[in-house]
Amino acid sequence: MSAPFRLALAQYPIEEIETFAAYEAKLTRWVWGMAQMGCEMLVFPEYGAMELARLAGREIAGDLTRSIAAMQSVLPEAEALHAALAQKHGMYILGGSAPVAQRDGSYRNTARFYAPSGASDIQHKIMMTRFESERWGISPGTQQRVFDTAHGKIGVAICFDVEFPLVVRALVEAGAELILAPSCTDHAKGHWRVQRGAQARALENQCFVATAPTVGTADWSEAVDVNVGFAGVYGPPDHGFPDDGVIVQGPLNAPLCVRSEIDLSLVGAVRTEGKVFTHASWSKQPGASLLPKSDIVVLR
Repeated sequence: MSAPFRLALAQYPIEEIETFAAYEAKLTRWVWGMAQMGCEMLVFPEYGAMELARLAGREIAGDLTRSIAAMQSVLPEAEALHAALAQKHGMYILGGSAPVAQRDGSYRNTARFYAPSGASDIQHKIMMTRFESERWGISPGTQQRVFDTAHGKIGVAICFDVEFPLVVRALVEAGAELILAPSCTDHAKGHWRVQRGAQARALENQCFVATAPTVGTADWSEAVDVNVGFAGVYGPPDHGFPDDGVIVQGPLNAPLCVRSEIDLSLVGAVRTEGKVFTHASWSKQPGASLLPKSDIVVLR
């Protein structure tokens, strides 16, 4: 069993950044700050990388199609920056997701997870919102991964994904005990759907679920113009966890990091000593066997 570790969740402000040097300075400042506080893992939100679209100018950044096409040339440089920061600070970093071009010309909402070694791998978003599918043309992913890290097995459920029990359960069945749920929501109702989904997934799987949102306004972007939310860490309201399952929550819409110590031994304890066994009882419900498969990726 791995030792407890310190997790940081970015309530990340989408800002008007006009040069890559400014983006590099901002990202470096956020990672350095959490490293100074002893954090060993940092989660940036869904579509946090959309700031890079502004580098192409306001006109292009304001167009849903042209903005993501323009971003593609700078994404490798942003990935190299994340990998270097992860190595420098000995930290796992889940980068802010971006629409990434596929070989067939489609785009998938992609989050890349970086290890302190410099290694990395990706998780696509599985479930698309109406905005993504009907207006933006973002395609769903099909492959789910569980990352086997030095801190334990971790799954990623991007925003809308965390609202679907089978998506998260597939990660849990593959061994995930912590689910990272980066999000980007443009109104309070969307934020609360993600937050309630995170709490429900923590309850039914008797595991940790952690959320990290975009915050602030960006009038230059049609995609991430308004951002509402707060970060939080949730567990089952049972043995070893708070009565309401809420471990920590940040203030609404404030640009900051929420920090929490994660002790994955509590997951095993609640699954064997809890008042109820929701994790073990999953198989007793009708349709429980209808799960997608998750692959294991070693990321150390």
